[in-house]
Amino acid sequence: EIGVGITGFGIFFILFGILLYFDSVLLAFGNLLFLTGLSFIIGLKKTFTFFFQRHKLKGTSFFLGGVVIVLLRWPLLGMLLETYGFFSLFKGFFPVAFGFLGNTSSIPFLSTLFQRLQGTSSMV
Repeated sequence: EIGVGITGFGIFFILFGILLYFDSVLLAFGNLLFLTGLSFIIGLKKTFTFFFQRHKLKGTSFFLGGVVIVLLRWPLLGMLLETYGFFSLFKGFFPVAFGFLGNTSSIPFLSTLFQRLQGTSSMV
C-alpha cells in the first residue's frame, strides 16, 4: 500500500515538474520517488529482474540514463531520454492497457460516463 502512495507522489512530482517548465529538482525528486515506489510494490529483486532483462537493456539504459541526466540538472534532455526508455520498457504493457480501456463498456459507471461524453462531442 505504501508503494502505491510513493509511486503516486512520484508521478505527481514529475507532472508538477513538467508543468513548472521542467524544474529539475521536482523532476529528480519525482524520479526517485517513482523508482522507490516501484521497488516497494513489486519487490527489489523483481524490480532488478524487470529492468535488467536482456531484451529490455536498451530501454533500461535510456530510462536510467535519463534519470541520471535529470539529477545532473539537464531536465529537458533527461526527460526526453526517460520518455523513450519508458516506452521501450513498457511497450508490451500498452496493448493490455488499451484492451482494458476498450472493455470499459461492461463497467456500469464508466459506460454511462463514456456514453454521455460521446453525446457531447460537438466541435461547434
